[in-house]
Amino acid sequence: MPRMRSKTDLPEKTCVACGRPFAWRKKWARDWDGVKTCSERCKGELRRANRTTGTAADVARA
Repeated sequence: MPRMRSKTDLPEKTCVACGRPFAWRKKWARDWDGVKTCSERCKGELRRANRTTGTAADVARA
């Protein structure tokens, strides 16, 4: 049986909506390159901000 990886060994990204770091999750394994937000909440906030302002950069700075 393979050994478990510790959380510190997993790749990390920074959420474009809230700016917090988040670690790789198994459910993102097939699309890790396409993952930009840490949660559904941040994804929704990013979409709402894009609809009203037209850019994601405004949300990342907030």
